[in-house]
Amino acid sequence: MEIAYQNNLSDNVIGIVPMAGLATRLGQLPCSKEIHPIAPDGWMHDGGEPPRVVCEYLLGKMRTAGISRVYIVLRDGKWDIPSYLGDGSALGLNLAYLMMELSHGSPYSINQVYPFVDGSIVALGFPDMMLGQGNIFKEVLEHRKSVNADVVLGLFPTDRPDKVDMVEVDEESRITNIIIKPGETGLRYTWGIAVWSPLFSRYMYNYLQSHRKVAKLKPELFVGDVIQAAIEEGMRVDGIHVSDKPYLDIGTKDDLVKVT
Repeated sequence: MEIAYQNNLSDNVIGIVPMAGLATRLGQLPCSKEIHPIAPDGWMHDGGEPPRVVCEYLLGKMRTAGISRVYIVLRDGKWDIPSYLGDGSALGLNLAYLMMELSHGSPYSINQVYPFVDGSIVALGFPDMMLGQGNIFKEVLEHRKSVNADVVLGLFPTDRPDKVDMVEVDEESRITNIIIKPGETGLRYTWGIAVWSPLFSRYMYNYLQSHRKVAKLKPELFVGDVIQAAIEEGMRVDGIHVSDKPYLDIGTKDDLVKVT
């Protein structure tokens, strides 16, 4: 089992985990996908630990990096998640739950936490991603602190660019462009986790306030859209490689089969 990383680096970090998705790609499930039991032995199982539910792998990554406060964003009807996770004490975390307001994409779910993270560093992860081994949140937190970046993305290789955000990153780890789900590209890397400063939290809030007015023009907004806009506004967005293997997205039937 990984040992928790604790020092001042993560004292003022708050985790955000959006769990408001409808899992329409998975068809009928007996529970919310985030608490579907999995046993990923032989794929990227961390340290021989016993099988757990999907979201516990991400929450464990946060805990290992010393992140103890986590907000989970839900939508109406997904009450089996707080019923299962409770207050987080069994995972060594302090969990709180917020309700999703709008349905125009993940940024709106994430932005529900804005009133509660003022002045804090944010660590974002998605509960349906199997991220492999390593203390990856520690790596991105340390990089952000060392260069004072506004946003740092944890990068993974991928062979499915049409399903993810592809990133262009220069030799100084600066991300210069994010392309959402390109059909064809020579880029190799996507991002799986992120940390950002209070400045970017405020930027996202203001950006989404403006986007509400034009939401009908682009009904679904991605986190990558907001980060790309921040890049164009001159914010420093870095990317560091945290894995030499792709992450596994169990939000699709094919990948869910691999870990069940």
